[in-house]
Amino acid sequence: MEAQRGLIVNAQRHLDLGLSCLVGFENLWLKATAENVMACIEMMRSNFDAGFNHARQCLSMSEESGAASVHVSALGNLGNLAYLTGRFDEAVDYSQRARSALRPTSDNWNACLETLARINLAQGRLDECAELLDQIDESVTSPKDRSRYVHRHTQLTRTQLLDRTGNLRQAIAHADLVLTLAAEAGDHLLHNATLLTKAGLLQAAGKISEALSVLDTIAPTMANQPPDFFAHYETILASALVSTGNMQTAGWHRRRAERTYKSLGHVPGALEVTRRLQAAIRLAHDVDLEDTAARHLGPPSAVVSDIASIMLHAGRPDLVAREIVDLLESVGCVRYATAVARAADGSTTTIAETGEPRDQTATPECSERRLAIGSARGREIYVLVGARPDIESAATVNAVVMLLTTLHEIERARVEREERATLWPVDELPIENDDAVATGHMRQTMSFARKIANANVTVLITGESGTGKELVARAVHTYSSRAQKPFIPFNCAAVPRDMLESQLFGHRRGAFTGADRDNPGVVRSARDGTLFLDEIGELSPELQPKLLRFLESGEICPLGESTPFTVDVRIIAATNANLDTLVRDGRFREDLFYRLNVVHLEVKPLRERRDEIPALANHFVRRAAEESRKGHVRLAEETMERLLLYSWPGNVRQLHNEIRRMVAFAEPNSMLDPDAISIDIVRATPTSALPHPAVRGQEIAVPLTEKLHPTLSRIECEMIKAALRDHHGKVDATAKALGISRKGLYLKRQRLGL
Repeated sequence: MEAQRGLIVNAQRHLDLGLSCLVGFENLWLKATAENVMACIEMMRSNFDAGFNHARQCLSMSEESGAASVHVSALGNLGNLAYLTGRFDEAVDYSQRARSALRPTSDNWNACLETLARINLAQGRLDECAELLDQIDESVTSPKDRSRYVHRHTQLTRTQLLDRTGNLRQAIAHADLVLTLAAEAGDHLLHNATLLTKAGLLQAAGKISEALSVLDTIAPTMANQPPDFFAHYETILASALVSTGNMQTAGWHRRRAERTYKSLGHVPGALEVTRRLQAAIRLAHDVDLEDTAARHLGPPSAVVSDIASIMLHAGRPDLVAREIVDLLESVGCVRYATAVARAADGSTTTIAETGEPRDQTATPECSERRLAIGSARGREIYVLVGARPDIESAATVNAVVMLLTTLHEIERARVEREERATLWPVDELPIENDDAVATGHMRQTMSFARKIANANVTVLITGESGTGKELVARAVHTYSSRAQKPFIPFNCAAVPRDMLESQLFGHRRGAFTGADRDNPGVVRSARDGTLFLDEIGELSPELQPKLLRFLESGEICPLGESTPFTVDVRIIAATNANLDTLVRDGRFREDLFYRLNVVHLEVKPLRERRDEIPALANHFVRRAAEESRKGHVRLAEETMERLLLYSWPGNVRQLHNEIRRMVAFAEPNSMLDPDAISIDIVRATPTSALPHPAVRGQEIAVPLTEKLHPTLSRIECEMIKAALRDHHGKVDATAKALGISRKGLYLKRQRLGL
């Protein structure tokens, strides 16, 4: 689902986490599913060779496991990949094979039709393309259907068909429809692809300023898009420049688009460059683009674009190498430049070259330099440069070396950032000077607190100890008009019962033995503000009527005073006890309970809101690291998983204290690994390494407290091994003894790794 929304990095992380769960638990169907998803992800990244490998692996595994739906999906993806790499006949074959096993009008059926439609569009068979798209549209019976993944992408193909048939006005309107569908679905890739398509349509319609405005919108996001998006962007720029008569600069942009598509092996993209530029040239009165785009020193804008292209392709060394060669050519500082890919066996392939034939033996006047670019698909990629002997050329090559060094540093930082990036959400809502966070259930509770903050009513907050009841009470106070007045917390269980009344309502000097000075009490201390009475269930029966009178009249009468007086204070009470039970048992006044329970806010225990643990844990780590001056301390993924699995009987307070302990023992700027967690928490945390049932002879002892699925798998495993031993490995006899078919035994052995 994440990949379909264009969240490729998140999709990859969750896929890796899923695969890690399969270690030691062989499941061909799930592995085939994972290979299929990986093929889709690589296709979205424009890594077509890797996509083919994953799709073929999926096809093989699905055939072996009998997973029909995954098998069909693999065929469909192979069809897509064959289309993108220009093997159109092969693409048709894969798509037809997939269709033969599908139910008409299903999503996968329509996906195959859409692939066939795009093949026809690329080959110029526009009527056949329209017929296939019409078939897909006939299966749409509601607006909800149109927003489904395959249907919304089909609408982009329809937009491109309208463009090819010359219906530019309809095509632009249709592009706006696709943008709406993409926004509703949160499909970032489709949204950006459609923006580029719309910019191209506006350019073709002669609306250059509007096209540039759309390109301005998408340019800041280009670094996060697949490389074929950049090639599409360059194609539109080249076409726009042709329409304005700037043929030389148009040639530079066209060649950059062609280089990118060629390096990716993206054949439909390369065909589109030729088609769109030829159309633009015809409109520009048949000016020859090649004649006006001489391959010598380029304009300054071309050099800047070359540098931007290099930076954008930082993670693709093959693309960077091509752009480096083009940059060196455009500034005219080298006699030759050759981009080379060297395989592990020592064989080399020339990726791109410019200038004179390369000198095999460099002379002092023209020494050869080797610029390291990076590694891709098991090949080392570098550029061999023969610099000119003058100072300016040498300085320019040095500048390119510095650019590459900076690029490598940026790429290393990006990789490190992605490795450190937590899989778990850390969206948080600051409550009070960034002293706490709220997500999930707590965010909803805080929303209620905000709504009732200015209502002059008492609030009762219930929940287990350590769940954050005082935090909610402070939020009610902070959001209210009393925020600038005192907030006084008072724990009713922390004061001896005989002192509770004087602590609450105050006393005059000499009111009782030991009263050597006046005490205003917490009620008067909170005047015009908020008094938070925690553990209200511990209030003595003798004091409950006095609190009730204060709640009803606002009057208090301190010990030693003869005349009561009024105090304006808002009361928020909290308890971890069940007040209903206390009322039934006669230990808490019913009228006081109803007077306190005007607005009831319940804070659930942390074990029932585990989605909040990542945000809380990261917040506590950051705060503890600041307090102890430990720099940038962070939680490892596995550590976060352990924290999520623990039940936290002490709730948020226990989590906070555990994080503080972990950070206190941590090294500065370190990663908190699972070993940092307290041993008591580790022992109480469920893990996948459950104790195996004990095997004794022909019997097996099974702990009744363990998880069902892994225990059953272990029992199956032991029974199959015993039967194989008893029947000397004969499969038919073993299957008969176990009461299953030969194929069933084969599949179980595959799953269990026997």
